[in-house]
Amino acid sequence: MNILVLAPFSTDGLAALGGLGTVAYEPWTRTLRLHDPEELGLRLREEGFQALVVESDFLFEELFDAAGGVLRLAAICRAALNQVDLESATAHGVTVLHTPGRNAQAVAELVLGLVLSLARHIPQAHGYVGAGHWEEPTEAYRLFQGREVAGATLGTIGLGEIGKRVARLGRGMGMRTLAYDPYVRAGTRGAMGVTLASLETVLRESDFITVHVPETSETEGLLNAERLRVMRPTAYLVNVTSPAVVDAEALSAALRDGGLAGAAMDVHEAHPIPPTSLLLGLPNVILTPHIGGATAETVQRHSQMVVNDIQRFLAGKRPRHLANPEVWSRRA
Repeated sequence: MNILVLAPFSTDGLAALGGLGTVAYEPWTRTLRLHDPEELGLRLREEGFQALVVESDFLFEELFDAAGGVLRLAAICRAALNQVDLESATAHGVTVLHTPGRNAQAVAELVLGLVLSLARHIPQAHGYVGAGHWEEPTEAYRLFQGREVAGATLGTIGLGEIGKRVARLGRGMGMRTLAYDPYVRAGTRGAMGVTLASLETVLRESDFITVHVPETSETEGLLNAERLRVMRPTAYLVNVTSPAVVDAEALSAALRDGGLAGAAMDVHEAHPIPPTSLLLGLPNVILTPHIGGATAETVQRHSQMVVNDIQRFLAGKRPRHLANPEVWSRRA
């Protein structure tokens, strides 16, 4: 099999793919390039690539049309499938793989770091020292007095793979854990150790609220001005899932007016964050550049998942992380 890899991939993973065929490795993290779908499809056809592995590139209909039937398999090193036209892939007989859960631990650990940073004002304290403002020995003790997370209530909105890990880390820090997820029932595995409650209860009783829901019509604007007002003025909000879930204007107003103690955001309306963002310059906000899954372990994990499923595909076995099962039914 001739394989084009445009995603960052582990050394072991590349070696394993090399045992399956010829590999061209051009990760976007080195080339700093995302490909035009039609041009990429033409290249796949001209160079005879039967498999394509991506992380950030888009797999639209133009790509599958241009590939001219050469492409047999496409793997996406993400859980989400919003960058691929699954209907077109299926129509062209292309098996699509993805990697659910590949960055769950990485994102959960970033959330914990942001919670601790908010609680103890770590970025502000670092800036204070770095700017040369620490001149009077005791001033910082007064300026940056924070709070301990042990004994605080952690509210998780969404109890999927990331939400469960965040709750587990919170419990390990001595936090009480609440969660809202209408698709998880009490007593199920996903709810173990977590108290399920209504969204309003989670908002009202939590000291730290973290958001872990997919971006859908159901979740867009979920945390609007009305719901943000339910939160305690001493509470903190952490969003690492989608900017569309939180009303940015209402959030910035709450942060300016004392409705919330602070917030941390790893997702923004655009990447990079636009200079017009209402959150820029607010002293009680931590903004990170969408680095939730940016760990070496995430790359190792998605590499192994892709290798395993390509091996299954070539052996005639159904891949474990198949995104379009219809294409496999036709093959069978």
